[in-house]
Amino acid sequence: MGLSQISVAQYQSKQTPNFERFPVVGLSKTSSSQQLITDSAAGATAFACGIKTYNGAIGVNDDTTHVANLSEIFALRNISSGVVATSSITHATPASFYAHAASRNYHEDIAQDLANSNITYFAGGGLQYFNARKDSLDLLPSLLAKGFTIDSTQLPAQATDKMALLLAANAMPTMLEGRGDFLSKSSELGIACLSKNENGFFLMIEGSQIDWGGHDNDTQYLTTELLDFDATLGAVLDYAKQDGQTLVIVTADHETGGFTLSSDGSNYNNIVPSFSTSGHSGTMVPVFAFGPGSEDFGGIYENTAIFHKIMALMTDAKGLN
Repeated sequence: MGLSQISVAQYQSKQTPNFERFPVVGLSKTSSSQQLITDSAAGATAFACGIKTYNGAIGVNDDTTHVANLSEIFALRNISSGVVATSSITHATPASFYAHAASRNYHEDIAQDLANSNITYFAGGGLQYFNARKDSLDLLPSLLAKGFTIDSTQLPAQATDKMALLLAANAMPTMLEGRGDFLSKSSELGIACLSKNENGFFLMIEGSQIDWGGHDNDTQYLTTELLDFDATLGAVLDYAKQDGQTLVIVTADHETGGFTLSSDGSNYNNIVPSFSTSGHSGTMVPVFAFGPGSEDFGGIYENTAIFHKIMALMTDAKGLN
C-alpha cells in the first residue's frame, strides 16, 4: 500500500477518506537485510521485532535465531494482543507478530505457534492449517482448552475474553466476491475483546488483499480492498478518538505493483491507473499516526524504527493501549 494506492481513496470514496483524519504522516524505508525490495515477511518482522531480516523470514534474524515480537513483549506487561487479516491468519504479516519460522511457507508450524502464543484474539482465514493438517493434528481442542470461543462460520455478536475466528479454509473472499464488512466488524470485535484488559491492548489489523490486487495488476480488486481498509480505519479512529488513550499507526510492509495514477497523455481530467510490475517495488511507504505519541512518527526512517518508537512510548509510560 503505497501513496498511489492511498490516493485512490481521494478519487473513489464517496466521502472524505479516513486517511485524512491523521494529523501526523511519516515515510518508512522498506528494504530488508539482504534485498533492496522486501517481502511481507521481512517487512512485518521489522515492525514486530525491530530487526532487518531476509525475505521470507518470520520473527527470526538472518541466522534464523528467534527474536522477541511485540505480542511476546507485551505479554510480559500483561497487555493483551490480537491479529486480524483478510488473508489466512498464518500469512506473512500477521504471522510475524506471534510466530518464529525460517520460512513464511511453513503455515502449519506457524499455526501451531499461534495456538501456543499469547495472542487472545485472532480473526481471518486459515482454518485448514488448524484442523486439516498434513500431520493430522487438530489444534482447535487445545484452543478450546485455553478458554477460546471458536467460530468458523460467522462473526459472533458479542465479544468474549478469548476469541479464535477462522472463517475460511485459506484466505477470506475478496470484496468483489462479497466479503462485506468483515474487516471493520472483526476489528471492532477485537477491540471489544482486548479492551477488557485494564492494562491495555495491541491489535494488528491487515487489509491483506490490497497487496494481492497489486500483484494481479487489477485496479478494481485493489480499489475495493483499499476502500474496505479505509472504512475500517474509520471504525478504529472513532474508537481511538472517544477513548483518548489509544495510539493508531497505519503503514504498509511495502508497495506492490509499481502502481500509479497517470493521465491518458492528453486529458488531465482522466486518470488512468497503471502498473509497472506484478511484484513489489522499493519505494518508501507512508506512515500515519493518531493519538498519544503520534508526534513521534513524523519524518523519514527505517521500517524497524516503528517497533522502537512503540517500545520507547511504552517505556515512557504514556498510558497507551
